[in-house]
Amino acid sequence: MTPLQVGLVADPAKPTQIARAFGDRYRPNREDRRDWDIEVVSEPFTVACEDVEAALSRLTDRAQERHWDVVVGLTELPLRGGDGRYLLVDTDPQQRTAVLSLPALGGLRMHKRSRHALRDVVSGMADPTSENGHRVPLPRRSGRWRLLLGMVLANRPWLLVPGLKTALVAALTTGAIATINSTVWLLAGSLSWWRLVIASIASIALVVGWLVLDGGLWDRPDDNSAQARERSRLYNTSTLVTLTAGVIICYIALYVLNLVWALFVLDPAIMGGYLRMSLGYGDLFVLSWFVASAATVGGALGSGLESDEAIRAAAYSKREEDRRNRLAREWN
Repeated sequence: MTPLQVGLVADPAKPTQIARAFGDRYRPNREDRRDWDIEVVSEPFTVACEDVEAALSRLTDRAQERHWDVVVGLTELPLRGGDGRYLLVDTDPQQRTAVLSLPALGGLRMHKRSRHALRDVVSGMADPTSENGHRVPLPRRSGRWRLLLGMVLANRPWLLVPGLKTALVAALTTGAIATINSTVWLLAGSLSWWRLVIASIASIALVVGWLVLDGGLWDRPDDNSAQARERSRLYNTSTLVTLTAGVIICYIALYVLNLVWALFVLDPAIMGGYLRMSLGYGDLFVLSWFVASAATVGGALGSGLESDEAIRAAAYSKREEDRRNRLAREWN
C-alpha cells in the first residue's frame, strides 16, 4: 500500500519548529492503516483569527499543487467558529484539510500535545470511519484563559530581555551610583514595606506602558464588529501580560545585581556611622529593592527603549501585520 501523502503547512517560527519535529519523530503505529510520507512547508497561511474558511481554502489549494492526500495547517493565531467559540481544530472533511491552533493547546508541554493532536487529526481525515479530527471547540468558560496562556507562552516573554538591553545597562548604571548615595539610603530606610511594593508595581507599569506607546503595540479593531473588538481585546491582553512578565524578569535581575554590588562594596556599619543611624546587612536588601524600582524607571525612560524585534514579537497584532505582508507576497 502506498504511503499517505501528508502535508504540514506551518506559520514561520514556532509552528514550523513543531511541524518539523513531528515529521522527524513520526513513527507509524497500529492505528495507522497506512504509513505516512510527511512534507513540511513553512509559510504563512492565516491572517486573522476569524478567517478560518480562507485558511482552509489556501491549504486546499496548496494540497492540490503538491498532490497531498491530507493537509494540516499549524498556526499560532487563535481560531474562532461561527458561534464565537475558540477552536483547537477546524476541518474540511471533504477536502481532507484541517487547521490547528497551537495556542489553544495551552502552551505547556507544547511539543507533546501538538504531536498527539496532529496524529489524531491526520488519522481522522485519513480514515473516513474515524470520529477524530473534526471541529474541536474550546470550553466556553475556561477556553479563553487557556488560549491566553498559550498565546503568552508562545510569545516567550523571557526573550524580551535582549530587546531591553540598552535600558538594562542604563538602569544598572543608575543603580550602581544610587547604591552609594547617602540620600538614597535615607529614603530607602524611611519607606514602609507597602510603599516599596507600590513603587515596584508603579515602576513596572510605567515601563510596560512606555513599551506599548513607544513601539505602537496597541491593537485597534479594524471595524466595529463584536468579533473585531474581541480579537483586539485578546491581542492586547496577551501583549500586556507578555510585556509585564518580561519586565518583571528584568526587574528581578536588576534587584539581584544591585544586591550583589551593594554586598560587595558597602559596609553598613561605615554608612551607619556617616548617617548617624544603626544599619545592618538586612538594610541592604531594602536598599536594593528601592534602587531597583528607581533605576527601572530612570534608566529605562531616560535612555529610551529600542524598537527591537523581540519587543515587536510580543504583540500578536504586529506578528499578524508581518504575516499579512508576507502572505500577500507569496500568494499573489
